[in-house]
Amino acid sequence: MAGFLSYVPLVNRLVGGEAPRAIDVAPIKVQNIETDADKRPRTLKHLLRANHVNHSILYHDLQYDNHMAHILCSSYKLGAQAPQLYDIYEEESKTLEPWKDSPSEVSEADWRDNLGDRRYQRAYVDFFEDMMVMKYKYDWKQVIEEFMFGGKQPLINGLISSLGHPLIHLGYAYEFDNRELAIEALSLASSTYNYLHKYIDDSSYTTKSSFSSTSLSELLAKVANDSRFDGLFDEAKFENVDALFEKAEPLVLEYWNAWELANPVEQFRESQEAAIELLVASVPPGTHSYNFFLVHVLTTSHAVRVLLPFVPVKFHINLVRQWWLLTLAAYIAVLRPKVDPDYIPQDLKGKNWNYVEDKALNGRFAKDAHYVKAIRSIREAARTWGDVHDRFLAAAVRFADDFEGWW
Repeated sequence: MAGFLSYVPLVNRLVGGEAPRAIDVAPIKVQNIETDADKRPRTLKHLLRANHVNHSILYHDLQYDNHMAHILCSSYKLGAQAPQLYDIYEEESKTLEPWKDSPSEVSEADWRDNLGDRRYQRAYVDFFEDMMVMKYKYDWKQVIEEFMFGGKQPLINGLISSLGHPLIHLGYAYEFDNRELAIEALSLASSTYNYLHKYIDDSSYTTKSSFSSTSLSELLAKVANDSRFDGLFDEAKFENVDALFEKAEPLVLEYWNAWELANPVEQFRESQEAAIELLVASVPPGTHSYNFFLVHVLTTSHAVRVLLPFVPVKFHINLVRQWWLLTLAAYIAVLRPKVDPDYIPQDLKGKNWNYVEDKALNGRFAKDAHYVKAIRSIREAARTWGDVHDRFLAAAVRFADDFEGWW
């Protein structure tokens, strides 16, 4: 038995009563905008609330996600002042849509019946807000405890639906201690819920792989060179994700199960480095071809980093493995571009984090939510793990200077 278990990926398995393993990273500094009397945090609080009241979280035929909170919070953390936050709100509002009524209300007795039906986004917001007010006296964390972490198939096991936006939103809720964001995260997790949750909820999908590695970068390189993925898709697009699981589920799961988390903290650190490289080191010099789907690998990794100190330990390993499944799917869906760290110049030419942050706040793409979020995510990774050799800074400089739009 011991010999067999040594080959099974370490996925919260219990051996002889062994407790679930924590991924112990220091908590990120929480921004207490609800009680801070200064103008800058008050402005952010008001704008998040205005977005919550005025704009749906899903729009454009329920296919697009509202990124208002993401760019406001990221810009705030990078130092945006009140006038900049107002400008961002006005610009981002131009493409958003007002709320539309759901087909019906949801209740405590039937709230799971409409999981995955995006038409119920408003009903879920109303339901979770009612629970927060009437059952938990405005304590949003207790609502999260019951509905995100509770039950046989907790919502937390399905946060990588919709390119991981429920995961990203939940991260901002905790980082900014904000009840509007928490309610929106619950609604997103509920209304975009899909089949991906089953890979965590159903332990039969966690099996022995024919190979294993503790190095996520090594596994991604193996994916890039695996001819079994050749010819699956003609072009890189989001729709490839669902088709991937239909056409090649066993192959995807072989790689998913191959990542052995022997030292979870160290391997989570490497996973954050890999997320940055997937975005920045997959772009050959002169092409400026930064991929819209791969940036979500980075921003969901940041969300995991934020959430780990706050969510119950029993979810830590599977939260990271969810992210790994999303990463695999996104990378294969965009046709496995070559990742070459040499694409990131190490000569910073005197540029520092102040330079990068200024580009995010005042540069040509300061109102591009994903551009700002990517820079902020790299910056936070540097704070989390240290950057003695300026590797994170070099990636941030390259991205900030070289970015010309998404493909």
